[in-house]
Amino acid sequence: MEAVPARVRVYVACAALSALLCLLPLPDIRTPWWAVALLAGLYAGCEHVVRKRLGGTFYPVLLAGAFLLPAPAAAFVPLPGALFSHVEQRPRALRRVWRAAELALAVWGAGSVHRMLGGRGAVVGCDFPYALVPCAAAVLAFCAVLALLDGGILAVAERVAVRRAWRGLFSRSLAPIGVHGLAGLMMAVLWRSPYGPVAALLVLLPMCVSWWVFAQYHREQAAHQATIRALVQAVDIKDGYTRGHSERVGQASVMIARELGMDEERVEVLRFAGILHDVGKLGVPTRLLRKDGPLTPEERRIIELHPEYGHEMVRGISFLGEARAAILHHHERIDGSGYPYGLAGGQIPESARVVAVADAFDAMTSTRSYSRARPVGAAVEELRRCAGRQFDTAAVDALVRALHKEGWHPAVTADVCPPLSDRPGSDRESVARGAP
Repeated sequence: MEAVPARVRVYVACAALSALLCLLPLPDIRTPWWAVALLAGLYAGCEHVVRKRLGGTFYPVLLAGAFLLPAPAAAFVPLPGALFSHVEQRPRALRRVWRAAELALAVWGAGSVHRMLGGRGAVVGCDFPYALVPCAAAVLAFCAVLALLDGGILAVAERVAVRRAWRGLFSRSLAPIGVHGLAGLMMAVLWRSPYGPVAALLVLLPMCVSWWVFAQYHREQAAHQATIRALVQAVDIKDGYTRGHSERVGQASVMIARELGMDEERVEVLRFAGILHDVGKLGVPTRLLRKDGPLTPEERRIIELHPEYGHEMVRGISFLGEARAAILHHHERIDGSGYPYGLAGGQIPESARVVAVADAFDAMTSTRSYSRARPVGAAVEELRRCAGRQFDTAAVDALVRALHKEGWHPAVTADVCPPLSDRPGSDRESVARGAP
């Protein structure tokens, strides 16, 4: 607990106190406690299985509670499951309290909205399609509360800028929680039908299918990340003195992409592009990457083949999307003097223009065997000087705006190698031949 900043403990305590306030009216409300206990037990069991296997949360039972019970009673449903859930990271107690508080608040918000719109009567009377209206509003409230609280804890704990902390949280949660909301509505309708709660449990069958689909999705995402890590580690091993450069270029590419207004899916693709931009070095002889001395023209031509090597290596990886074009063209220049194809201006894919700026920025602000790191301000001035000739002006301006808002705090620092007289074939080629 000592390692947790005080501001985080205060934030969690405030959330927990708010959740308790939501439960205060509970003793004065006529509540079918057997229903609360059944839903809480069902949620706790499902939460144990889903969280342990997938790291997710079982929302349908919570939303069914919001549709069936008064808001304070519904807010009680997630508490046993969250407080006794499987948690791997420390501090476990604080994480359990936080999870219980945010779920209780989200369910309370969803239940309150649902009841205000007459949703309980619509569920009892099976009044379709009107029953979908309060259900949809409750799901929106549920998503909004979770996004608000999750963004807040991110801003407080990680000191992430408020704008970044909340960006995309609400929109990304709508689709999956919307599906869970429909499953919760099915449970609520069957629960209130003549067949009773036993029939509502039949909804668990399609839920099991959704679990499996969700698990497949997570496995696919994990495989994507493992592929990226393996490729980056291979490049680091081959050209180890630039270790960390790929991750920093990915970070800078994300900053530029977001400032350009790209959606989160494209931002993630640009992150992949930045991380993998130099993967083609795996096809370059190690002796050239580590050569102590200037390159011959023939050796430089071999080095300049690495974007094409990289493109060939990743062309079959479908999830990379336009990142493959960035890997191929990140050494092209706006004035047409770059390589491998000498593209100019708008012929260069936008993703490649973004990565080119990120690559040059990190090369200038990192210590290399042939040069000391420049201050961020000096690197920015050099990028501005070359904008319109070597670099895309919009990408440079976007990086400048992002640096002004967020600063430059790279997550990984490149290793500093023993001084060498000259070390071509590394990231300095992104600023070679007259580049900054």
